[in-house]
Amino acid sequence: MGYKRLVKNKAYSSRYQVKPRRRRSGKTDYYARRKLITQDKRKYNAPKYRLVVRMTNRDIITQIVAARMNGDEIITAAYAHELPKYGITVGLTNYSAAYATGLLLARRTLTKMGLADMYVGKEEADGEMYEVEADGDKRPFRVLLDVGLQSTTTGAKVSKVTLVK
Repeated sequence: MGYKRLVKNKAYSSRYQVKPRRRRSGKTDYYARRKLITQDKRKYNAPKYRLVVRMTNRDIITQIVAARMNGDEIITAAYAHELPKYGITVGLTNYSAAYATGLLLARRTLTKMGLADMYVGKEEADGEMYEVEADGDKRPFRVLLDVGLQSTTTGAKVSKVTLVK
């Protein structure tokens, strides 16, 4: 081993900038967040909605969030611990609970936006592809998926939340 020069001197320390708190604690990927919330400058003050999905050991949290200048605004939210009110009593963190939580969030959001009567969904399951198209002047409600620090692999529970049409 040769002589190693001290790198952290006074000049280094005076220019050092501490990372943001949520980056230091490993909770926020600011590169991905900036890509999700940056809006086109021609669309002044038009909200860009995100579907935020968080999986915990005991719950599934889904939210529709719009980024504002003074912070994020939560439009609607649905949690897996609300599912026993609708008949699902066990397995609140499994694959089917993720789908049911996404469906609950979708119905709440469409009701709040006034689109519930226009987009009712598929009446009976027959295995055919179902695509939602614009009817009249109101277009379908679109969101971007925000999974946070979770990995988006094939078959992940995060992707099951988004299968609701």
